Amino acid sequence: PIAYLNQHLGRVKRLWAFVTLKAGITGEVDPSVLVLGTPELHGTRNIHLGKNLMLYRELYLETQEVGEIHIGDDVVISRGVHIVAFQQIHIGRGSMIGEYSSLRDADHVIGTEENIRDAGYHAQPIRIGNNVWIGRSVAILKGVSIGDNAVIAANAVVTKDVAAGSIVGGVPAHALK
Repeated sequence: PIAYLNQHLGRVKRLWAFVTLKAGITGEVDPSVLVLGTPELHGTRNIHLGKNLMLYRELYLETQEVGEIHIGDDVVISRGVHIVAFQQIHIGRGSMIGEYSSLRDADHVIGTEENIRDAGYHAQPIRIGNNVWIGRSVAILKGVSIGDNAVIAANAVVTKDVAAGSIVGGVPAHALK
């Protein structure tokens, strides 16, 4: 009886997470999207999702001002991933993003303001190609484009474009192969 209840409780939790996501974003959510935990949504919520996604728990999605997030078909976004867009973040079909990775298309202006929070920000779009594998705890910063079939090793900090088919890693990320 306990196993039966746990199985159904899991289904109810996934349904709740799906309904919460669907109600919380501007775009549609296809029934093929599997939401394993209720995402944390912030800002304008201008988010567009493809089909056959697998979205793990503790997902953080934020769009500010004109920012938008586009996630293609067949994408897997693992636990604890943060995606924050002030302009645009595009994730191509078939890509996988490892646990606790961060994609942010803006950074703070470092200037003469006493409070850095009030100094403003610089934003540039991020584009992730198709079939890209992003390892655990990767940071992808503003203005970066990653080509199709690229691999980003765990814990890398990506500050520059990555060519299609490349394997990069390190801080800052550089070619490994």
